[in-house]
Amino acid sequence: MTEIAETILEGFNRHFVIFRDMTREARDNFINGDWMASRHAAIRRINLYDNRVREAIRELRQRFDVDVLNAELWQEIKFHYMGLLYGHRQPELAETFYNSVFVGLFERHYYNNDFIFVRPSVSTERLDSDDPVYHSFYPLREGWRATLLKILQEADIGLPFGDLHADLRQITRDIRQHSSLPRKLARHFQVQMLHQPFYRNRTAYLVGRIINGPDRLPFILRIRRNTNGTAYVERLVCERDEVASMFTSARAYFLVDTEVPSALIRFLLGFLPEKTAADLYTQIGFHKQGKAEFYRDFLDHLQRSSDPIETAPGSRGMVMVVFTLPSYPYVFKLIRDEFRPPKDTTRQKVIDRYHMVKQHDRVGRLSDAWEFSYTAFPLQRFTPELLEELYTEAPSQISEEDNQLVVKHLFIERRLEPFNLYLKHVNGGGLRHVLQDYGDAIRDIAAAGIFPGDLLPKNFGITSYGRVIFYDYDEIQPLLECNFRKIPPPRYPEDELASEPWYSVGPNDVFPEEFATFLFPDPVQRELFEQLHPELLDAEYWKKLQHYVAEERFPE
Repeated sequence: MTEIAETILEGFNRHFVIFRDMTREARDNFINGDWMASRHAAIRRINLYDNRVREAIRELRQRFDVDVLNAELWQEIKFHYMGLLYGHRQPELAETFYNSVFVGLFERHYYNNDFIFVRPSVSTERLDSDDPVYHSFYPLREGWRATLLKILQEADIGLPFGDLHADLRQITRDIRQHSSLPRKLARHFQVQMLHQPFYRNRTAYLVGRIINGPDRLPFILRIRRNTNGTAYVERLVCERDEVASMFTSARAYFLVDTEVPSALIRFLLGFLPEKTAADLYTQIGFHKQGKAEFYRDFLDHLQRSSDPIETAPGSRGMVMVVFTLPSYPYVFKLIRDEFRPPKDTTRQKVIDRYHMVKQHDRVGRLSDAWEFSYTAFPLQRFTPELLEELYTEAPSQISEEDNQLVVKHLFIERRLEPFNLYLKHVNGGGLRHVLQDYGDAIRDIAAAGIFPGDLLPKNFGITSYGRVIFYDYDEIQPLLECNFRKIPPPRYPEDELASEPWYSVGPNDVFPEEFATFLFPDPVQRELFEQLHPELLDAEYWKKLQHYVAEERFPE
């Protein structure tokens, strides 16, 4: 039993070493300005966990007799594994790895047994590395200029700063302009900066927080690379909404090297109270740990709440059944067994498109999703209407066991207000703002190499800080596969009155000039969209985007 426990932990330790090696590539890519290599490293890292779990399962089956579940044996294995985690720097990740291996061995599909870590067994509250995860700086003692200079000089980004004096002026100018930063400083005012930079795409982030009495405020420096191989401070980011958007699940995962992830997460939660540990573990690339943290939190919430699980607000989807718990800010999406016309897809194609989004740069516009299998919900919490819909639309995906409804496969996302519902009660300057951002969202997604397919407002949502996000992926496709066309002129006057188009339409043909009419029945909204985004209605604009994507000229 000891050898089995040690084999599983060795599998995790091997995974974590490879994970860190892959993460460290971001620093080298930033130094060399190799942005595509950075994107590819981030994508490769996503699949790393599942590969290592399968590797550990193969080794266990080759070395030990583990084909049949022995309850007494596995309770002892779990006990020995707990002992091995004493003094470990990533115990929470190691426990999750153990759970994944056990589930892979015996197909126990949800947290409802004594053989896995339903709750963490080791506290991470005081864990830290030998070199502490953050360092403190004291502007009242050393002066702001000296403090900022020290922060930049100690930053381990691998490049020299081209003009430190200009960088200091940029930061101090941003400090003066940000109204959220304190004007009255407490006696023990300090700036705490994480030791390791965060990397994403073309940017390195020096992540810190201001401590001013009881207040914790974000203090993040965006660092960019000059073409001559030097670095410069692009700007200071400290507005809460902007920082929250920086750490949203709609963006690509950060690459940050850390020996003790729990210490880094604890630091981030200190100035991101609206985020959860599940959000932040996922955002730094530990998406399996994010899933584990989410599910534990969800189980706790179910025990402490009584509201019903019900159909989520918004238009009923033709591919997904979507439900939610109103007191919990997430939606649960499972694929219907059959798709009515005009939908022409399959379950696997839908799943593949969600995987495509996860492995893509989501550019702040594509909602990330956790994928769960065999997830149990208390049966009595479902509304009768939702239960009827589930048994009618997706009977192959649900079963009942011990007063629980077990869903075989689903995706879980942050709940957003559906954009089509939002449009019903917004007007004036608010309408102009959200239509501007809606068009910007379409443009951002396309510039990253994805065509959303179904652009209807019902497939978008709006965040609490007013950002438009796309979340319906059953019709997305690579931008380069689309054939953007201008509608040919009618041959005869009667052509425009015919029920069928007078021109041929291929399966990948897209006619941008139809977008405004198709998307906005309301003439006020349609006219405003046309004013704000005339280029989105032009096939040539989309062809130009395709040219940039083909040359891998992706925007930041």
